[in-house]
Amino acid sequence: MAKQESISYDQVLTDLRKKVYSPVYFLMGEEPYYIDQISDFIHNNVLDEGEKEFDQTVLYGKDIDVSTIINAAKRYPMMGKYQVLIIKEAQLIKNWDDLIHYLSHPLKSTILVICYKYGTPDKRKKWFQEIGKVGIVFESSKLRDYEISNWISKYAKSKNVAIEDKAVAMLSEYLGTDLSKLVNELEKLILTKPTNQKSITPELIEKNIGISKDFNVFELQAALISRDALKANRIIRYFAENKKANPMVLVLAQLFKFFSDLMIFHYLPDKSQGAAAAELKVNPYFIKDYLKASQVFGAWKTMNIITYIRETDARYKGIDNPSTDEGDLMKELIFKILH
Repeated sequence: MAKQESISYDQVLTDLRKKVYSPVYFLMGEEPYYIDQISDFIHNNVLDEGEKEFDQTVLYGKDIDVSTIINAAKRYPMMGKYQVLIIKEAQLIKNWDDLIHYLSHPLKSTILVICYKYGTPDKRKKWFQEIGKVGIVFESSKLRDYEISNWISKYAKSKNVAIEDKAVAMLSEYLGTDLSKLVNELEKLILTKPTNQKSITPELIEKNIGISKDFNVFELQAALISRDALKANRIIRYFAENKKANPMVLVLAQLFKFFSDLMIFHYLPDKSQGAAAAELKVNPYFIKDYLKASQVFGAWKTMNIITYIRETDARYKGIDNPSTDEGDLMKELIFKILH
């Protein structure tokens, strides 16, 4: 495989901004955000408005086959130096082996952009190997949960906006790893942020996105670490009254992750902020929570808590639980954790 396979998103955009074009771009992977960003940049910037009318074509995988792509790619531009051919939903196309005929002699005047989302083709195939020789192969991998916080902070920084650590945690918890959704919400926050306010705060998120700054799983964790039973029960009562915004399955998943990481933390030889953050793959800001929690919940108790969470999850899914509702299940879990 040619080296282009591992090209980064930033490098692709840098070359495009310099008007250094490749005859073929094969954009693939589980994360659609970067695929859309690259294809949209090409769509919007390679040709001027007059040229686009004649020399820019967008086709969809559900409507075409590879022969359609080849026939369109072999056309010469009518108005300018290039024609742009963008194939969306390319993962729906089956007969990719036929593309080898075009790849052996791609037109330099055609910029063929293939958007293959939510997966990758068989990289051992000859046609795929050939793309790496004549064009750009970019793989957009899904971010892991532990990478999201850092991604949010970097995105905000790229927009010259600061974001508080708790605000990062709120967004990562409730929006997950969907980058398109994260970008939409971050742009909304940047747009609505008062000009005299330096950073995105939990209060701004609560006001504009509807995520409560006081009633969320991170505040629940803080209440448990502080052994504040009253606050913990207020939060789970709020969860029970707002199930759509706080699905129990997500609350349990976050608690399970926290206490599983806490078990690892107990046995770390180096519990310094940097070393622990690297080992647990979390924002260094949160290491203070693990340190405090380790003083409240010993290793044996932590192991029991993990068992309690597993049992609660099973009962939530109907195992050995004919009638107890979500609210009562969470109350039982909180009681077991604190006692």
